[in-house]
Amino acid sequence: MKFTCKCGSANGTTLLKALHCILPPTCPTDKPLCLPLQDVYKTGGVGTVPVDQVETGVLKPGMVVTFAPVNVTTEVKSVEMHRESKSIPGDDVGFNVKNLFVEDVHCVNVAGDSKNDPPREEAGFTAQVIILNHPGQFSAGYVPVLDWHTVHIACKFAELREKIDCSYGEKLEDGPKFLKSGDTAINDIVQEKLMCVESFSDYPPLGDVAVHEMR
Repeated sequence: MKFTCKCGSANGTTLLKALHCILPPTCPTDKPLCLPLQDVYKTGGVGTVPVDQVETGVLKPGMVVTFAPVNVTTEVKSVEMHRESKSIPGDDVGFNVKNLFVEDVHCVNVAGDSKNDPPREEAGFTAQVIILNHPGQFSAGYVPVLDWHTVHIACKFAELREKIDCSYGEKLEDGPKFLKSGDTAINDIVQEKLMCVESFSDYPPLGDVAVHEMR
């Protein structure tokens, strides 16, 4: 797109042309299904309907899905979307499942394809943590609240493995005695209850959590 400057001289790329050069993010339909539940409803004439947003993969009728960490497997009878027979990442969807009661699954569960890397429960995980705002310092054994999608449970920093430079990823200290605001560290975290957690590199929506003080 050419442009003319009426006062003085100017050259370069127009804003519109620069915007056209931005590549849209790819839709991870090639990954296994990942759908953290927001809620579960019982609908008259339909049955049990879990709802939330598809994060990766494709959800369609006839699929056999597994819910973790409850380890319940069932078949998808229908996808409750207007004029759509399947759901892709970014779609908010409800889906009807066979032979399942509302009490069998919960809003903290994750649904996935039972035949392709199904979700599984974990008692703990290792995470890179950036401390943004803490009034003092804390050491191993610190117990904050962990937030992940609709999950809100207590967790414990079981081990402070190493302190790192968040800009370059370089190790600064092995086994730090404490951490404070501004620090970035690799830590072993154990949650109060089983939950579904995946590697951030494989499933970013399931590998990102937040922790905060209990009060």
